[in-house]
Amino acid sequence: MGSAAFEKSVTGWAAQDASGVLSPYSYQLRETGPEDVVIRVLYCGICHTDIHQTKNHLGMSNYPMVPGHEVVGEVVELGSSVSKHQMGDKVGVGIIVGCCRSCGPCKTNIEQYCNKRIWTYNDVYTDGKPTQGGFASTMIVDQKFVVKIPEGLAPEQAAPLLCAGVTVYSPLAHFGLKVSGLRGGILGLGGVGHMGVKIAKAMGHHVTVISSSDKKKAEAMDHLGADNYLISSDEAQMGTAADSLDYIIDTIPVAHPLEPYLSLLKVDGKLILMGVINQPLQFITPMLMLGRKTITGTFIGSMDETQEMLEFCAEKGLTSTIEIVKMDYVNKAMERLEQNDVRYRFVVDVAGSNL
Repeated sequence: MGSAAFEKSVTGWAAQDASGVLSPYSYQLRETGPEDVVIRVLYCGICHTDIHQTKNHLGMSNYPMVPGHEVVGEVVELGSSVSKHQMGDKVGVGIIVGCCRSCGPCKTNIEQYCNKRIWTYNDVYTDGKPTQGGFASTMIVDQKFVVKIPEGLAPEQAAPLLCAGVTVYSPLAHFGLKVSGLRGGILGLGGVGHMGVKIAKAMGHHVTVISSSDKKKAEAMDHLGADNYLISSDEAQMGTAADSLDYIIDTIPVAHPLEPYLSLLKVDGKLILMGVINQPLQFITPMLMLGRKTITGTFIGSMDETQEMLEFCAEKGLTSTIEIVKMDYVNKAMERLEQNDVRYRFVVDVAGSNL
């Protein structure tokens, strides 16, 4: 199905070493298998994970590496057994493109917890070749890991939802926190945090943004619609807010103390960790025991949750706050992201970048 003349040689922007600097790179895609969807990439979001991987912050990077795991594109070819998608569909691809399909998580449709998951890039596919991400003209992805972009949701707006959006949506859904009337906290107002405010508000929650200074107060309350803004360094404010929140989504990606935030939770409250941190975090056990509180974490979301989240955002009219750039600006965008100089997510116009 699709175009028999489809060219399998593509161009992406790749990091060649731990400098993280991206430059044009040509490579071959695998042959289209029966379950594969060939996608012409339209847009791709830029995530902090892209910085960690391209700069080998986690010590597991392989080069050349084409990053990008918030991918939105158009279906241009279908494998012979594909049933979920059609030619011309607008679709999305997130952070994983494979799993074992036989373990407990896979059998219960939470494939993001499969120990043999295959990352969208900086991994090895079942054919033994490296996976490459969405900073490229074209991708080939198994239909299981491709979601539909709902009507009415602009493709450039959908891109960050495939990581930041589902990362917030998944724990709210899994822990039974989608009911209206809850009081939630969002710790850190970056790419994930700003979607946390929007999604929690759309679920009918009273939302408090927690930050170390008042720098983002106007933005949080006037633009994102938060109900309250709490400065974590202000002991009086923190004391007044003690025992007031049902949950806190902690998006801070660097080591930080947990006790100040645990004190904000009600009995049975949950502190949900989202930031990838390579240092131990500390707390004293009475902070949990005396309120039956929970420290937990979740990882992105399942394919089912991703589709559900996209439908939710389309229904509620939710969008991500983005800055669109072309590929020739991507190195500057990565540099700015590392300095938290973006409001709140960069999205690369891949199709408009003449790769």
